[in-house]
Amino acid sequence: MTTTDVLIIGAGHNGLTCAAYLAAAGLTVRIVERREIVGGAAVTEEFHPGFRNSTASYTVSLLNPKVIADLDLYNNGLRVVERDISNFWPIGTNEGEYLKLTFDPARNREEFARHSAKDAEALPRYYDDIDTAADVLRDLVLKTPPNLGGGFSDLWRALTTGGRLARLNQRNQTLILDLFTKSAAEFLQGYFEHPSIVGAFAFDGIVGAYASPYSAGTAYVLLHHAFGEVNGKKGRWGHAIGGMGAITAAMRRVAEARGVEITTASPVAEVIVENGRAAGVRLENGDTIRARSVAANVNPKLLLTGLVTANDIGAEERRRMENYVCGSGTFRMNVALKELPQFSCLPVAGAGEHHRSGVIIGPTVDYLDKSYLDARQYGWSRAPVVEMLIPSTMDDSLAPEGAHVASLFCQQFAPTLPDGRSWDDAREEAAALIIDTVTKYAPNFRESIIASQLHSPLDLERKFGLVAGDIMHGRLSLDQMFSTRPQPGFADYRMPVDGLYLCGSGAHPGGGVTGAPGHNAAKAIIADFRARKIP
Repeated sequence: MTTTDVLIIGAGHNGLTCAAYLAAAGLTVRIVERREIVGGAAVTEEFHPGFRNSTASYTVSLLNPKVIADLDLYNNGLRVVERDISNFWPIGTNEGEYLKLTFDPARNREEFARHSAKDAEALPRYYDDIDTAADVLRDLVLKTPPNLGGGFSDLWRALTTGGRLARLNQRNQTLILDLFTKSAAEFLQGYFEHPSIVGAFAFDGIVGAYASPYSAGTAYVLLHHAFGEVNGKKGRWGHAIGGMGAITAAMRRVAEARGVEITTASPVAEVIVENGRAAGVRLENGDTIRARSVAANVNPKLLLTGLVTANDIGAEERRRMENYVCGSGTFRMNVALKELPQFSCLPVAGAGEHHRSGVIIGPTVDYLDKSYLDARQYGWSRAPVVEMLIPSTMDDSLAPEGAHVASLFCQQFAPTLPDGRSWDDAREEAAALIIDTVTKYAPNFRESIIASQLHSPLDLERKFGLVAGDIMHGRLSLDQMFSTRPQPGFADYRMPVDGLYLCGSGAHPGGGVTGAPGHNAAKAIIADFRARKIP
């Protein structure tokens, strides 16, 4: 039986990235994918005749520039266009009751001054601090974290990381500490006073976190969403022409051109472990695929409590993984529209620049907080937080002429509903509330909907393998990040079974369409082959 050098579980963007790097290093690589299409959560699908959209992940910013360059994605079909402005917040229903965030600092100061002169004055200081912290994070994204209690290589990585932080002055060291430990609201209130301005920035602190903006650690989630760039411009957001599937389609072309074999419709039932080493996988149809090593682009909880049997890892490692926290509290909708939503706070004829931005229903920081508290009590918010993108305003390939598609990324929907209720029973009710929420600010929205596609947290788990619907593959908290992601002792992409690696978002640096975990895991695997640690 032929044995491949590396067998990768999952053809999401990190699996494809990892495979492309491994193949470039001369290793034989095979990917097995559960679904009939590649791309994981970064896919474009037709959900109504003539209407296509990014089904799950929906926007471009965090895709690492080194990954883009190394995989030559722009010469393999990827094209990313930038949003006109960053985000737009309807903060009321009367004309003028809105907040815009653009990519022009001077214009943003003028916009903030409409609401608070003090906040406008504080904005440059905030930008400087976030840029400083984001640069530190960018330095760490493609570095392997040191393992707690590790050997010399881990000690060296720890010293190197510590040296980078030690070179910061005391003020900036305090800044980094604040961002890693404080709540988003507490951090932001050190700069701003207006509840809508605090809420606007705090939104990034709750995305995929299932947390209140007053929850400790959400300041880091805010920072995690701030270190991206588009087309070489820091802090920008963009759209991949053809949807997010265009990213993974380009990655697939590169991987296959380098010799990677990809097999779809092949769900894995078990990682085969022999004599303490990963030796391949057994598919759900009973077939086995032999490999010298295995890399998993799946949630580490699924890997170590499902695909690896209890007898193959230590009791402590399994216990910690059983307690690994998942559940980003997100509900994802795609809608086909016969016309653009028109917001009563900013009436325009046709499409305005705000239609080509992220439109966020979350008018104040206390609204964000109440939304979370509702979800904890009732299962989902009575006033949900909704981010709407209308990518067809930038990409006419997604909808028929004159029509549009919109992505609705909705926060504060509990992974598990109270009283034993199933999301299968609650899905339509939650979706109706989301539509009502948007219609409050855009009165024509409900009547403009032609068709919709709904993904509750349970649907996200079933369709994309996102445990508890977690888009991050595990909460981004101090106990689940950097040297403790996915758990202490296994932060270097090497799992508790020899020859088994983690190459997905459950590894450093975490979630988002970055390609960084795939890149970093490939480095570890290549190093182990070159050191002859893999038989």
